Amino acid sequence: MSMDGVLKALGFAFRSALHPKVIALTIWPVLAALALWGGLAWLHWSDWSRGIGDLLAGTGAGGFLAQLGLAGLLRASAPLLILLLLVPAILITALVLAATFAMPMIVDFVAARCYLTLERLHGGTVAGSCFNALVAGLVFAALWIVTLPLLFTGVLAPVVPVVLSAYLNQRLFRYDALAEHASADEYRAIVDAEWKGMYALGLALAPLYFVPFLNLLAPTLSGLAYAHLALARLAALRANRPPA
Repeated sequence: MSMDGVLKALGFAFRSALHPKVIALTIWPVLAALALWGGLAWLHWSDWSRGIGDLLAGTGAGGFLAQLGLAGLLRASAPLLILLLLVPAILITALVLAATFAMPMIVDFVAARCYLTLERLHGGTVAGSCFNALVAGLVFAALWIVTLPLLFTGVLAPVVPVVLSAYLNQRLFRYDALAEHASADEYRAIVDAEWKGMYALGLALAPLYFVPFLNLLAPTLSGLAYAHLALARLAALRANRPPA
């Protein structure tokens, strides 16, 4: 799909952001994620800080700093590390909530306005959606942890979170955007052919997650954009299919 399709999907998402139905779906995934992780942090902050401090102290770097009399530096950095881990945890939780629970309603909203005649073949399942969300979350979390040294050193610090968020966006939303309408074969064909466009859309949406207040809209905007992009590609695929 050309970049024109990506731009159309973004335009539709932003034009729809103030619709009453969209507003009803917008804030609760982020607020629920913030409440969950904020509550856990409130209850377990001391334990987390102590555990991460002990973990850091047991590393080679910890031993080296201890020899220099700077062992306290590692423990002092534990709260910062917790915050760096909480950011992706909140992001993953909000996106999973949006993709798993809000996405069916978002897809219905998009289909009713742009793709009313598109046949629903129900190729996706609830189990498939949950499995997709689990894999996406685990891969994202692993990549975030692996790339944490780049954030500490400043190397590619502004780039890595955006690239990883783009991965999470496209991996989470592509399945649920097509689950209701596409067959299993159509889903695989679209993902194989259009992964560049889906990742480009993820890159365009990723910065929204790091802007205060706009990040409240980001999961729903992502759902709207991916639903529009995916359904447009599905409609094109079926239109170009030779008659049986």
